[in-house]
Amino acid sequence: MADGTQSKCRAVCLISGSGTNLQAIIENINNKSLNIDLISVISDNPMAKGIQRAEKEGIDTKIIDYSTFEDRKEFDKSLEIEVLALNPDLIILAGYMKILDTNFCNIFAGIILNIHPSLLPKYKGLNTHQKVIDNNEKYHGASVHFVVPELDDGPVIIQFQCEVDKNDDHHSLQKKVLQGEYIIYSKALQWFSENRLIFDSGNIFLDGEALLKPRLIRKD
Repeated sequence: MADGTQSKCRAVCLISGSGTNLQAIIENINNKSLNIDLISVISDNPMAKGIQRAEKEGIDTKIIDYSTFEDRKEFDKSLEIEVLALNPDLIILAGYMKILDTNFCNIFAGIILNIHPSLLPKYKGLNTHQKVIDNNEKYHGASVHFVVPELDDGPVIIQFQCEVDKNDDHHSLQKKVLQGEYIIYSKALQWFSENRLIFDSGNIFLDGEALLKPRLIRKD
């Protein structure tokens, strides 16, 4: 969305909660392994711990409190106006718990990335760790994908895969997957920032070639 005069990819991050993925992104920016300019962090939840993480780093923060709006359309419009004013090159969803409306997805098509705790297309939506355990899956993981109006349905860029141990519960499995999320999300964001990763007409291109299946990183 920006005019191309900036040397770094200008990113906005949307959060709703603790912001652990946001923290990993901030740390990778600080250690120079991720070359983006995180210009603002926006939360729909004024109690989100991720806001404190951003403020500690001197990053601009904004609260668009969902509970203060009379209806969903007003909230969606407010978010749209706020993000348009920031004119980002990239929108990062990091534990953002609202489903983006179709208009927002269309306006910012091709620049919204999300991380989801499952090996998509399996287990879209919530409670993925417990669903994996309940269904006796051998593997679990996380997926970074471009966002489209349909929930967790955009094309997948990269995935992290780990084994499900017989003693795993919801919490131990979540911990495993989170460690992988921190790795693959920053990797995908860096590809995007370097113009190596492009989403065009429903297809992903990485380094100029169609990405026919997601890149995969397995836990050792």
